[in-house]
Amino acid sequence: MDHIIDLDRYPLHMPHSADWEALVAQCKAGLARDGLFNLPGFMQPTALADVLEHVHPRMETESFHHRRAHNIYFKDAVEGLAPDDPALKKVETANHTLCHDQMRGTALDHLYLWPEFATFLAAVMDKPQLFTMDDALAGLNVLEYRPGEALNWHFDRSIFTTTLLLQEASAGGHFEYVKDLRSEDDPNHAGIADLLEGRIAPTTLIQSAGTLNVFLGLNTAHRVSTVGPGTSRIVAVLSHYDSPGRAFTAEEQMGFFGRVA
Repeated sequence: MDHIIDLDRYPLHMPHSADWEALVAQCKAGLARDGLFNLPGFMQPTALADVLEHVHPRMETESFHHRRAHNIYFKDAVEGLAPDDPALKKVETANHTLCHDQMRGTALDHLYLWPEFATFLAAVMDKPQLFTMDDALAGLNVLEYRPGEALNWHFDRSIFTTTLLLQEASAGGHFEYVKDLRSEDDPNHAGIADLLEGRIAPTTLIQSAGTLNVFLGLNTAHRVSTVGPGTSRIVAVLSHYDSPGRAFTAEEQMGFFGRVA
């Protein structure tokens, strides 16, 4: 894996060594403080270049163009909110997607299926074990946001999300978030309305290509801002769960990927 990951900086291949434990502790501290952590330069430059060489032509000819209007909850109705409540303001998300079956044999595929990667993430998340998805399409996805496209405001369904930035946008395309905008005890509909109306300024996360990011998005509102002219933003999403056998339904596959495995 040393040709894919900078193992000198990030010794994922040596679980429970002193350096590995120090990295896990560093990542846990970032999650506790910021709700996220970044590992810059995680992917080796040559591996990153090889992945992009694989991705670019396939994005042009094989990707699914996903576009939808939605509210921050991705729900048609929310208990306690009238249909015209400002917390239910519609926004638009648009991107192009490649699925796991289109990334087989690449460095991303090897990383996603590498047991030590799941072992590291499990340790950071204080889980006994994490598993890759049992799904030919989901699990590993590559998303491109072209000029005029964005991933708009939302909350995640999973506790944490793992991404690897493959290509930075020339303009825009920044990851923005408002930490702990809601909680289990307080849905904070008024605060969500303030965010959607522009009365709350989000935190902007500046990343470089090759950076691994783990983010706690269940109660933290976040988005990728609209990409401007020039180079698109390309990011890989690598999904793990604390139980085996997870897969999308046929309806979810069709909605996210435009086809069913």
